[in-house]
Amino acid sequence: MNARLIFLEGLNRLRHDILTMATRVEEDLGKAVTALRSNDVELAKEVIADDAVVNAMQLKIEDETAIVIATQQPVARDLREMVTILKLTSSIERIGDHAVHLASTVVKLAGEPPFRSSERMERMGETGREMIRNSISAYLNQDAEAARKTAQLDDRIDSEHKELIEEILQLMKEHPELIKHAARLLHTSSQLERLGDHITNICESVIYLVEGKHEELNV
Repeated sequence: MNARLIFLEGLNRLRHDILTMATRVEEDLGKAVTALRSNDVELAKEVIADDAVVNAMQLKIEDETAIVIATQQPVARDLREMVTILKLTSSIERIGDHAVHLASTVVKLAGEPPFRSSERMERMGETGREMIRNSISAYLNQDAEAARKTAQLDDRIDSEHKELIEEILQLMKEHPELIKHAARLLHTSSQLERLGDHITNICESVIYLVEGKHEELNV
């Protein structure tokens, strides 16, 4: 088998592993949102436990990428894809961390009365899931325009986050006894807002891969 075919086989394995990891994280985020909606502590604990699996996936992809670079010595666009894979893997792992944070919030707030702000966080999480699916699809299809459109969805998350901040500040003002609870919700919302930023980073990496340029989205 010639060197090009060996490289392409390794690249296809890496692409498959990226898809598997992103799918796992998207599912974990979905579970965390469901746990928040239904106050399901056991489901939230499943997400927290799954963090170790996601971290292992990241290490595996990084190791495999290093081996491909070392043994195949890719250049030009092939090398850009190797760099992109490392960036994607890091961003996906961070997204997984934010899903775990949401799940941890469910555990910590178990038994507390629900607030309308939880609905905003649910919508932020669902938008995040849509963005994960679309951004990875853009990578696999090498579609820069799809990446740009996906990044625009981050505006939804930012809008929900801003509205939630206003709601929580009002809650703190009217119910000082709930400040600790409200502060935790604010922190969790901030984590979800950062989740959207990490997916936007994926989209920027796709543009770098396809067009060979660095483009900042949603600045």
